[in-house]
Amino acid sequence: MRFGVFVPQGWRMDLVEIADPVEQWEAMTAVARAADAGPWDSIWLFDHFHTVPEPVRETVFEAWTATAALARDTRRVNIGQMVGCNGYRNPALYAKIAATVDVASHGRLYAGLGAGWSDHEWKAYGYPWTDLKDRMASFKESVELIHRLWTEEEVVFDGKYHSVDRPFVEPRRKPPLWIGGGGEKVTLRLVAQYGDACNFGTGNVETIRHKLSVLREHCEMVGRDYDEIVKSTSINVFPIEAGADPLTATEKARGRYSLDEFTEIGAGGGVPDGRASIVSEKQIRAHLEQLEEVGIEYVIAYIPGVAYDHEPLLRFAEDVISA
Repeated sequence: MRFGVFVPQGWRMDLVEIADPVEQWEAMTAVARAADAGPWDSIWLFDHFHTVPEPVRETVFEAWTATAALARDTRRVNIGQMVGCNGYRNPALYAKIAATVDVASHGRLYAGLGAGWSDHEWKAYGYPWTDLKDRMASFKESVELIHRLWTEEEVVFDGKYHSVDRPFVEPRRKPPLWIGGGGEKVTLRLVAQYGDACNFGTGNVETIRHKLSVLREHCEMVGRDYDEIVKSTSINVFPIEAGADPLTATEKARGRYSLDEFTEIGAGGGVPDGRASIVSEKQIRAHLEQLEEVGIEYVIAYIPGVAYDHEPLLRFAEDVISA
């Protein structure tokens, strides 16, 4: 199993304790460099413009600008987006951006793409918010078009939502395409046809088992080798020291980081979905074993508070990845 980690980008209110935007940026970069120096395979960013759970006027660094900059601030780790929003960039521009960043990173880009869901952001930035059927149909065209622009020289495409007439997408590179989402009729079929990896967010283990069985069926239908596709999911965790009391650790974390997204669990608990869980190395490993059993081979961790303190990042690397 390989591991990636999200850098603090602001989307999850994870830079609010730092006032200066330049210092916020350097905090994000410092986490990327710490991951680069450790056993992590990758670092990740979110493609969002406004904060969650509520949009407030706080820093959220733009995903592709940050991806390009971190490509030059690191030397080893791969860099991805979980995931790029199809509605924010036309697919030909996306293909050009990704090819450029793949060169800048010396081939370390994981290019993430999804249909998008944050209606507040779409409307705030002037993107037409359409119904799910249209967003998915647009996404379907985009995935096919991006794949062709990365692999063909003379691309003419005249779809309902997108069209191109022989654009020069040079340098012509094909970074691994990570497709986010679990829609069984459209998204997973696109993964089978064009994806190099898929991601199911913070899904329940049994839900992931089912989604992977659907993906396998799609692969059989289109003649794709199921084993070629990287199957990934994400977890939100705050690792604690062996023997530490989860209740005490929760209060310590809340007090240190001024965050209210932690939920403590007992010694017999697993890793629940949603908010970040205060967990021991033993609990994380138990959950990873469950994920591996259903077919997950790549896990991307979101660890709250790492902008202010690298200790939990280093603990996860030492106690989980390197152990």
